[in-house]
Amino acid sequence: MSDINSLPLRDARAVVHGLTNLSLHAQRGASVIQSGKGVWVQDIHGRDYIEGMSGLWCIALGYGNERLANAAHKQMLELAYYPLTNHKSHQPVIALAERLLSMAPAPMSKIWFASTGSEAIDCAARLCWYYWNAVGQPEKKKFMSHLLAYHGNTIAAASLTGASYAHDKFNLPLPGFIHLTTPHFTKNGQAGETEEAFCDRLIANIEQRILAEGAHTIAAFFVEPVMAAGGIIVPPAAYYDKLQRLLKKYDILLVCDEVVTAFGRTGEMFGSTTMKLQPDLLVCAKALSSAYIPISALMISPQVYEPIARQSGELGMFGLTMTYSGHPVASAVALETLNIYEELNIVEHVRQVGPCLVNGLKQLESHPKVKEVRGIGLLAGVELTANHGRECAKLVEEEGLIVRAICDTIAFCPPLIISEAEIQELLARFTKALNRL
Repeated sequence: MSDINSLPLRDARAVVHGLTNLSLHAQRGASVIQSGKGVWVQDIHGRDYIEGMSGLWCIALGYGNERLANAAHKQMLELAYYPLTNHKSHQPVIALAERLLSMAPAPMSKIWFASTGSEAIDCAARLCWYYWNAVGQPEKKKFMSHLLAYHGNTIAAASLTGASYAHDKFNLPLPGFIHLTTPHFTKNGQAGETEEAFCDRLIANIEQRILAEGAHTIAAFFVEPVMAAGGIIVPPAAYYDKLQRLLKKYDILLVCDEVVTAFGRTGEMFGSTTMKLQPDLLVCAKALSSAYIPISALMISPQVYEPIARQSGELGMFGLTMTYSGHPVASAVALETLNIYEELNIVEHVRQVGPCLVNGLKQLESHPKVKEVRGIGLLAGVELTANHGRECAKLVEEEGLIVRAICDTIAFCPPLIISEAEIQELLARFTKALNRL
C-alpha cells in the first residue's frame, strides 16, 4: 500500500470545509498543511508558518510530540476499544476520571466522556433537563447564553451559540434558547458608564428576562470564562460574581464551557479559576488531549449527579450513551497529556510568557488600523478598524503566521509550549502584515 504522502495530490475540493465560504473554496481550493513540529507547521510547498491558533484553539503541546503518539500506539495494541455500557469499564478511563476530579476547579463528583466539545455541551444540556425532571421541576427547560458565545455545532450546542452563522438557514436556534448581551464593556458600555455600572445594568437586564420568562422555566445559563470565538472577550471582573449570585437567587444551574480555556490557557489550570466561577457542570475538550485524538469531558457536581443517579435507578437505566465515550486510546493520550502539563509546569510557563504576547500586541494599539487589544494568558485578540479582519489575516499568512479573523478581530491562541523568542517572531510577523494593511 502506498504511503499517503506519495499519492497524487488533490486540492481538497472533495472535502466539505467548515467555517469556509464553500463557493469561494470551489474556486481557490485549500492551503494544504503537510507536517508540523512544535509551534511550526509546513505546507506541501515547503513553506513554514507559526501556528498562531493552535490549529483550532487546541494543539496545546504543539506538533510532533512523541510521548503522545507512543501513548496512543501502546494503548491501541493493548486494548484498542471497549465501551462503557452495561457495567463495563477499562483502566485508562477510570484513571483519567479520577485525575480530572482531582484537578477540578470546583467540587465535582463524576465525569461523563464524549469525543468533542460540541457533544459534551449537548450532553450537558440533556443532563440539565434530566436533573430538573429528577427533582420534580420539569418546567425548567429553557437555556440562557450570551450573544456571540460559541458553544459548538450539534443542534443544542449551536442553539446555545449566539452567532448568526451557526443559525442562518439551519432552522436554529431551537425554541427555548435565550441569548443575552455580550459582556464586552468597551463595545456595549454606555457613555460615561463605569465597568461596575455596566455589570449592574447587564445583570438587571438578565433578571428582567428571567422574570419575564418565569424563573421556574429556566434550566441553566451556559458561559465561557473568556469568550474565545466571540472575539476574545474578557468580561469585567465583577460580572461573573454578580451573575452567579443572580443564578443562585433563582435556582438556575451554571454550566461553564471550558473547551478553549481549560488546562492552562488563561494562566490557571482552568478559566473558571481565573474568572472565579463555581460551576454546577463544566465541559472541557481540545487541550485535554492536546488535540492528538478526539476526547471531551463533562464534570458533574455532586448536587447535580445524585438526583440523576436516583432517577436512573427508578427508570432502570441511564439512557444516554455514545459509542466512543471514554475511548481507551483517547483516555490514555489524555492522561499522558496531563502528565506532560504537570512536568512542564505549564501554568507557570503561561504566566511567564503570556504577558509577552498580550503586552506586545497592546503596543500596537496606537496603530491607525487597531481599535482595541484584548487578552489574558496565551489568548489574545486585536480588533481592527471596520472590514479589515479577513484582509489582514490573509496578509498575516503571507508573512508566515497563521491566525484567525473573527469579523474584525484577529485571534491569537498559540500552543502553550511557545517560547518567548517564538512570541517575538510571531509579533514581528504580525506587525509587518499590519503595516502592509
